Amino acid sequence: MPELPEMETYRTLLTEKMAGKTITKVEINREKSVNTTVDFFIHHVTGSRVDFISRRAKHLLFHLDNNYVLLLHLMLGGWMYWGTPADRPSRNFQVILSFGEYQLYFIGLRLGYLHLIPSAEVEERFAALGPEPLSPTFTAQALMERFKGKRGKLKMKLVDQSWISGIGNCYSDEICFHAGLLPDKAIQSLTNTQMEQLSRSIPTVLQEAIRWGGYMEYPLFKEDRLTGGYNDQCKVYDREGEPCFRCSQFIQKEEISSRKTFFCTHCQE
Repeated sequence: MPELPEMETYRTLLTEKMAGKTITKVEINREKSVNTTVDFFIHHVTGSRVDFISRRAKHLLFHLDNNYVLLLHLMLGGWMYWGTPADRPSRNFQVILSFGEYQLYFIGLRLGYLHLIPSAEVEERFAALGPEPLSPTFTAQALMERFKGKRGKLKMKLVDQSWISGIGNCYSDEICFHAGLLPDKAIQSLTNTQMEQLSRSIPTVLQEAIRWGGYMEYPLFKEDRLTGGYNDQCKVYDREGEPCFRCSQFIQKEEISSRKTFFCTHCQE
C-alpha cells in the first residue's frame, strides 16, 4: 500500500504535470471508485482547473477551481500513470482524467477511491487522523504525550493512522530499524531516550524515502526515473534472509497482528 513517501512523490511529480491545467474529459469505468453518480462527477469535474495538489497522510487532494476537491486514496494495489494513449500501460483503468493529449490514469482502484467533495468538507474528512510526522510540531515531547499511558506493540502504534498518519507496513519496519528498536517492543517500556530517538528516526526515514521516490513498483510516466528508487534502499523491509547492513546477521521475518514484519534481532532491542 502506498504510504506517505509514495504519495508525497506523486504530489511533487503531478504538480509539475497538472497544476494550472484544465480537465478536458472524464471517464469512469467503475462507479464504485467514485462517491457520487457518474453524471454528477463528470459534470463537476470536466472543465475545472487543477489549482494545486496537496497531501494529507496517505491521501492526495486535487484542489479544483470550482471549490471542489478530488480526494484520492489508493489503498492496496492502487497506482497512477500520466501519459498518452500510445504509451499507457496495458491495464484496466477505473477513472481517467484527460488534459488535452495527456491523461492521468487511475489503476487498481478496487479498494481505493477518488471522491469528489466540497472544499469546505476536507478538514472534516481528516478529523480522525493523527498528526503529520513531517510537521514541525511533531517533536519528541509530542510523541511522548501521544503514547503516555498507552499499551501495545510499537509497530502497531506506528501504523495506527489515528496516532500518527501516513506510516504503513514498510516504513514502520524501517523506522524501527533506524531507531534500534524491535517492532514488537511494548510502547510502555520505551525510555525517554528511546522515545527521543524514535521521534528523530520517524522523519529521517520518511524524508530519505521521499528523496529516493518511495518504493512504488511502477513509474508514474514514461521518463520517470524517481518513483520506486527507495526499493533498493530498504534496510530490512522485504529482505528476509539477507545480511543486515549494520552487523551482517540475517534479517528475520515474523507476523505481528497479521502484518509481515522484518527486523534484525542483533541491531534492534
